[in-house]
Amino acid sequence: MTWIDEKLDRLLDRVTATETEVGERFPLSADPATGLWKTTRRGSWTAGFWVGQLWLRARLTGLDEHRVTAGRWTARLAEWTDADTVTRGLIFWYGAAAAKRLGVDSAHAGLARRAALALASTFDEASAVLPWGTAFGDVASPPLARTDGAAGAVPLLSWVGEKAVAASHLRTHVSLAEQIGGNAWTYVSGKWGPSAEPPPGWTRGDAWLLLSLADGSRWLDPALAEPARQRLAHLPRNFPAVRGIQGSPPDSSAAVITAVAMAKLGLLDEAADLVKVQVRDHVQDDRLWDGCHDLSRGVATAHQLVWGDFFLLLALAILAGRVPADAL
Repeated sequence: MTWIDEKLDRLLDRVTATETEVGERFPLSADPATGLWKTTRRGSWTAGFWVGQLWLRARLTGLDEHRVTAGRWTARLAEWTDADTVTRGLIFWYGAAAAKRLGVDSAHAGLARRAALALASTFDEASAVLPWGTAFGDVASPPLARTDGAAGAVPLLSWVGEKAVAASHLRTHVSLAEQIGGNAWTYVSGKWGPSAEPPPGWTRGDAWLLLSLADGSRWLDPALAEPARQRLAHLPRNFPAVRGIQGSPPDSSAAVITAVAMAKLGLLDEAADLVKVQVRDHVQDDRLWDGCHDLSRGVATAHQLVWGDFFLLLALAILAGRVPADAL
């Protein structure tokens, strides 16, 4: 058994432990001082990452009880179907479409498809994006675009045949990142300009866009792999939460998102090396610590993050050859 297989099996046990700890609530982040999870009733934009872990567990163990549990949690995502947020891409790609994409259960494909089509209907022709949305307190106008709004949306929309929308949405985000810089932008008077939040130098935002390009190279155009590799070359390998801030803590979740993107680009050795560093430096008691949710607000700056758990589990499953790189 390789270190990858051993760590993967231990993390699957950790999923079961988390399930016990959170009960019927969605995990968000765990405090390094206490190990206790902060939880939410509805899951917020991170809901799919918890459900996605449950689908990965069902795929990797093959146990019917794990499939049933994942299905029960997936049904709870239905209330997000018409929510005004582009993060429905994250919620339903990793949380609902995962069931079918992993070959575990096709019963939830309809939910994922309905959410995807509802998301596609929000495409704004003038700005050429799916706007960020108002579900988390942002205003409807001017339209806002963020790099984390491309992740998940690109494969979800492509999967249901909305490739033109997916391509335009991705193309606009890449263009904004290259021409304006940063990770967030507003569309005012027919022109895009920078937005202050999330801040420039947000490494996880860069990782989200890299992941979107890697997915785009699989779903839309293989030529997108080249700009993805170019962006990868500029990511700092210590993954500070925010570049340019002295003493910035690391963000291990940005690193494991990057590792999955690497695997999708066929860079398996590089992905394995990156995962190995994260396991060595940031995993203790089978929990991935040192994830930074929001440095500027001081929220969960050295914590276990549910999306970090998901991408570490997915990266290991891909590297172990137990899940195809293009499944999710």
